[in-house]
Formats: sequence, structure tokens, C-alpha cells
Amino acid sequence: MDTHSLARGRVVVVTGAGRGLGRAHALAFARAGARVLVNDLGVAPDGTSAQETPAAQVAGEIRACGGEAAVSADDAADPSGAANLVHTALDRFGRLDTLVNNAGFLRDRMLVNLDESDWDAVIRVHLRGHFLPMKHAAAHWRAEAKAGRAPDARIVNTSSGAGLLGAVGQGNYAAAKAGITALTLVAAAEFARYGVQVNALVPAARTRMTERVFAGTMAPPPDGAFDEMAPENVSPLVVYLGSTASHGITGRVFEAEGGRVSVMDGWHRAATADKGSRWDPGELDGPVRELLSKSPAPSPVYGAAE
Repeated sequence: MDTHSLARGRVVVVTGAGRGLGRAHALAFARAGARVLVNDLGVAPDGTSAQETPAAQVAGEIRACGGEAAVSADDAADPSGAANLVHTALDRFGRLDTLVNNAGFLRDRMLVNLDESDWDAVIRVHLRGHFLPMKHAAAHWRAEAKAGRAPDARIVNTSSGAGLLGAVGQGNYAAAKAGITALTLVAAAEFARYGVQVNALVPAARTRMTERVFAGTMAPPPDGAFDEMAPENVSPLVVYLGSTASHGITGRVFEAEGGRVSVMDGWHRAATADKGSRWDPGELDGPVRELLSKSPAPSPVYGAAE
């Protein structure tokens, strides 16, 4: 399979594409032949405003390599901003094939110290910032399907290990990322009739968002050594999932780190006790403890004391 033609002819929107993982995704799609709408607000790691225009810089990199790119500074978590993402792609390139939801920031606090505004801000940019672009993109693809122009569309969402296992000091972020995982499963089921596949990514990479969380453990390797934490290691899976080569793969969660790709296995019923009638609270201790003894122990929360 030729990497340079894997996404040829496709139009891809990448949110949060000015730096880190989003930038790596945008450049990788361009190398694979896609036309890319580079979306970024240019904010600081905590979501506060910044003066830089990283989206324009990434679009310039793509054009300098002979690719096609446009820039969007729309807020993906705002209804009109999310709608404009779709309209801009259609106006500039005439179509939309793949949406990569990647925008996000951190405001870490222990739960007892977490301000409501920091909760709302993180939930907004991550969870709402996934829902609204998906809603507007899917509305376009539904209209295309009803008009007899069957889409072969893709959505790649961005979850996190914190969303699957939890992370101490990141209750807001973990809740948002867990919500994205569930949202992905629902979207995959609902959008299938319109020719849309929806999957989620759990990336592990060195970015502005992770450098503080993993301080001291994510240093770049010596020259010439494989950098396991480079954002560029994650992007090949995103390009694959965003291309037609991933036909039939939907409603799944993948982890990408270094040279490893894993399929994540979510909640499943592990063990059951059925009395056949209503339980009395006083008789549940024995059955519950027996069920737990038959079930795998949960993986530890990131940052929890061992």
C-alpha cells in the first residue's frame, strides 16, 4: 500500500493542528496526498489566549512541500465555529472526507481543589469540542447520502489513557476523555447508515500537554535513537483510520505509542451472580466478594500510589 497515495483526493479537517499531535497528523495526511484544513485557536496549554498563529505555520509547511492546505481559527467547541469548519472545507476544497478531532488543553487540579470553571473549560474543549464538529460533519454526510452520493467518510476522535484508567489530578480531563470514548461508540452506531466510520485514538506522545505530567520521563533520546515519544509515531495510525484503506473498521479504540499499536478492550461483564429475585442488602457481601475474586483486578489509576 503506497503511503503517498493512501489519502489522495481526500479532504481532511484536523482540529488543534497547530502543534504537537495535531500538527503531526496534518503533515502526515498531506504527505499521504490529502488536502488539509488546519484548525487551531493558537491558545496556551491551559486554554488561555496566545498571540501565535501556529495553524498558518503548519499550513505553510504543507504548501512548502507541494501540498494543499487551508487555515481555520474557528472554535470547535462553539456551534457556529464547528459549523464553519465544515463550511470552510467545502468552500475551499469542495468536499469533506475525514474529521480528526484533536483539540484540547489541561487545567489539572486534585478534585477537592478543582474550580468549577476549570471543570467546565476542560469538558467544553474536549467533549463538546468533539461532539459539535461530529454533529455538523455528519449532517453534511447524511445530506450527501440522502442525495444519492454515498460518502466513504471517517472520524477519528482523541481519547486518552486517563479516560480509560483515570489519572490522579486530572478528574476533569479523565471525565472528558472517557466521555469521548463512549461518544465514539454511539457515533459509530448512529453514523454507519450514512457511510461514516468512527474510531477513537489513545495516543502516548511528548507534547506541550504531556511534558508537565510526565516531567523527567519523556526526554528526547540520544541522536540517532528511535524516539518512542515523538508525536509523529502516532500519526500513521490516524492517517490509516482516516483513509478508505480502513474499510469496515468502526466503533473501536486504538492505542498508539512508539512503534506499538493496540486495540483497547473496554467494559465487559466479567462475572455474574443471579439470585432470581430481589437481593437483600445484608446478603450481598459474600456474593459480591466472590464475584470480585473471579474477575480481573482493575488496572491502577495513573499517578496512584502503589
